[in-house]
Amino acid sequence: MFTPGVFLTATLKQHARGDSVSRILEQAFNAVEPGAVVKRYLREHPIPKNKRVFAFGLGKAACAMTDALADTVSLRDALIITKHASQLTSLNATVIEGNHPVPGDSSLAAGRLALEFVSRLSHDDLLICLISGGGSALMTAPVIPLADLQSLTSELLASGARINEINTIRRHLDALKGGGLAQAANGAQIISLILSDVVGDSIEAIASGPTVPDPSTREDAIAVLRKYKLEQSIEIKLRETVKPDAQVLERVQNHVIGSNLMALKAAETQAKQEGFSAKLINDKLQGEAREAGHQLALDLKLQLQTRQRPFCLLAGGETTVTLKGSGRGGRNQELVLGAVDGLRDLQDVMFISIATDGEDGPTDAAGALATNESAIKAESLGMKTADFLANNNAYAFFDKLGDLIKTGSTGTNVNDIVLCFAF
Repeated sequence: MFTPGVFLTATLKQHARGDSVSRILEQAFNAVEPGAVVKRYLREHPIPKNKRVFAFGLGKAACAMTDALADTVSLRDALIITKHASQLTSLNATVIEGNHPVPGDSSLAAGRLALEFVSRLSHDDLLICLISGGGSALMTAPVIPLADLQSLTSELLASGARINEINTIRRHLDALKGGGLAQAANGAQIISLILSDVVGDSIEAIASGPTVPDPSTREDAIAVLRKYKLEQSIEIKLRETVKPDAQVLERVQNHVIGSNLMALKAAETQAKQEGFSAKLINDKLQGEAREAGHQLALDLKLQLQTRQRPFCLLAGGETTVTLKGSGRGGRNQELVLGAVDGLRDLQDVMFISIATDGEDGPTDAAGALATNESAIKAESLGMKTADFLANNNAYAFFDKLGDLIKTGSTGTNVNDIVLCFAF
């Protein structure tokens, strides 16, 4: 669970309502703590006791999810593929750290281990999969050379493509994705417990759906490549994936047990307990990060005309960044930077965007914070928001202001949370 104070930046520590804001964030994160959501599901849906049970954990939350399973269910064996391995208290398991966000040699080794692991199963076995975000890169069994997959993945990540679009490509380039893991499991019964990190909880997109039928086709994948002007890659070998009517999926169940909406609802409840009038305005936030930030600042300004203070607006989802500069940042930091100029004429407001996995892009920050004073403070330091936006350099901007939010890896992953306060 997340301890008090982990979200307190210098600005929050000085703010009269800083402790309240921190508690709202804590409750959002605690609501989707991976071990807790697994145990909650198992209390309501007991696992059959007359089978040999195996566990396969994949994603950023895999350790906590699999450990929670082992605390409740007797496991014959377990394999965990994750980004940051954490201590296991309830089981002995093989744990491998893959590469993220671009698959590498460790991801390739993880893919081989996964195929070996499920190939040992039989029709009478039960495989419980604990799946969370990040799995698309952490494990791979590509049908093209790894170097080609790395190059294409990097281009897609820089293009501004949405995660569901990127994962459409990934599913058609990998033997384990798009139902491929289930296909390799020799007809074993499979129950997948899924922590969603995609907008709308589309399960085929979460970790690219290793146990999920894929509604997309090779033609859909080609269309994404064309959209982002990657025509040179269209002729690469695209495989067809497992479809919804496939017989191999008759013994597969997929259940979303934690999501961004769950975190937002918990934040909303805590905000009300802290004395704020709270309103969830968008749980499917997408699009270019800087534009989303600008629009949310406008929404806050509009709400100030009719809504009584103090209030809190909540949003969640996953935006994208089209890289044009050489700076550092992540989508949450760029989203907040996109809001800074829109906040400057307001009074007593605060704007926060944070990645629930604690890792915003290629930085050590989870996100950032801005207030109505941020633009003026930045100008006093000789910084213009437009310059930093042009260079995709939100990290440096908020670092100089002291308003980066750094939590470290949280062990959970359910997209991003945006909170807009008027005090």
